[in-house]
Amino acid sequence: MRIATWNVNSVKARLPNVLEWLNEAKPDVVLLQEIKCETPNFPALEFNALGYKSCALGQKSYNGVAILSRHTIEDVMEHLPEAGEDTQSRYIEATVQGIRVASIYLPNGNPMGTEKYDYKLKWMTRLKKHAAKLLQDERPVVLGGDYNVIPEAVDVYDPKGWVEDALFHPKSRAAFREITQLGYTEAFRALHPQKTHAYSFWDYQAGSWQRDAGLRIDHFLLSPEAADRMTGCSIDRTPRGKDKASDHTPVVLELAG
Repeated sequence: MRIATWNVNSVKARLPNVLEWLNEAKPDVVLLQEIKCETPNFPALEFNALGYKSCALGQKSYNGVAILSRHTIEDVMEHLPEAGEDTQSRYIEATVQGIRVASIYLPNGNPMGTEKYDYKLKWMTRLKKHAAKLLQDERPVVLGGDYNVIPEAVDVYDPKGWVEDALFHPKSRAAFREITQLGYTEAFRALHPQKTHAYSFWDYQAGSWQRDAGLRIDHFLLSPEAADRMTGCSIDRTPRGKDKASDHTPVVLELAG
């Protein structure tokens, strides 16, 4: 099974690009983030025409997550538990072919020292708690998405320049490690421990794409049962070079069986 994660930065604005990539790459499951449309306006018909079922959790103009699948999507869960008054559309989870998958759009957190960063850390605490509960079922779990966390210095073009940013701040990185230390495998680095310039995001500003001034912030975290089936994890840079591209590019996970 091939599972992709992709922050599309507005599914309607990027729809031709997304459909083109789906036709070429043919993943079985796609986890989308930043769809930036309300749930009823998600282009489900266009994806269905390519053979993909879908479930989406959107909101007007911001955030939004979705799951596309060639197989039946079952037991959909919207939002992390204990959401309270948090109505931001950042998490959707479902079962596909016996695998529990989630599409995650973790808060950015900038600027530092504001309620936005506090929200990021609290959201990560909720994610950690839920991720721990998912492990109790001892089944394949794939938590994919835009984590807005740069795990290590090798994952950013200019580590010193980003150390005070919410994406690379020590507290953000520590919170990310706490989730992996529950027993999750970070797929890409498990297979490519030394690979450099392995970025999944390039800002639109200052010629970042042309200079390869990127970040790796889109990740797959796998439960032991999913990690045992992992045969590959790669970053497909091709979509980022297209006209009207998202500032992110797809990351593709391959599982046996």
